[in-house]
Amino acid sequence: MSITILPLTDWQTKVARAFSRAAPRYDALASAQRHIGETLWQMLPPGASSLLDLGCGTGYWTQRLALRYPHAHVTGVDIAPGMLEHAQARYGPQIEWRQGDAALMPFGGDSFDVVFSNLAIQWCRDSGAVMSELQRVLVPGGQAHITTLLPGTLAEVATAWQRPEALLQTPDAHELKHVITHSGLTLVQQTTEWRRFHYPDLRAVMDSIKGVGAQVARPNARLTRRELSAAQARFETLRAPQGLPVSYHCCTLHLEKTR
Repeated sequence: MSITILPLTDWQTKVARAFSRAAPRYDALASAQRHIGETLWQMLPPGASSLLDLGCGTGYWTQRLALRYPHAHVTGVDIAPGMLEHAQARYGPQIEWRQGDAALMPFGGDSFDVVFSNLAIQWCRDSGAVMSELQRVLVPGGQAHITTLLPGTLAEVATAWQRPEALLQTPDAHELKHVITHSGLTLVQQTTEWRRFHYPDLRAVMDSIKGVGAQVARPNARLTRRELSAAQARFETLRAPQGLPVSYHCCTLHLEKTR
């Protein structure tokens, strides 16, 4: 596979660059993402013939899909070319790797009977377009199993840095339900839960976020030593016996294309 460089918006370019840069260290640092994805994994159907891992990243889940469904055609799509290069180098050409945007997928209609997507679509600013694309690429009767993030995610980080505007802006559960209904997809199940992970120190916290690409660089984002020390002190006031807490407000979706 040769990675096709797509024309991207400024926001998409920043997201793609951040995740491409994180690719070499992603698997070592993405423990929270893995734990959240395991819940989604349990919801998958027993059989499938054509599967899409939407926002496949380094290909961890894509490879697991290929092993779970050995006779299926499995495709991984991601907006970050660096992630795709890493995935292809590790897992090879038996999986189809494509660069693409979840809101404008590079596939024809009725292409997949299962779409799997773990913690990816929150990076798309147009949730309605993502749902419409899912409706388009799924076969009639096809399923999409998705985890995404809701407002309140990483609240402890916002408190420590006193920069709530730096957090990813995501639709709430009600907004998601509205765009799903408008897309023509059927919402079979929607569950929300808080997942809290703990880290030994501030460096480990930031590695778990910046180290996996989940922070887009902002102008004038460089912190002084004094600001860093203040942030560390604020975060320490939140310390639990298990360590410094980082919360993810998770939404798990089971969608079907019924028409």
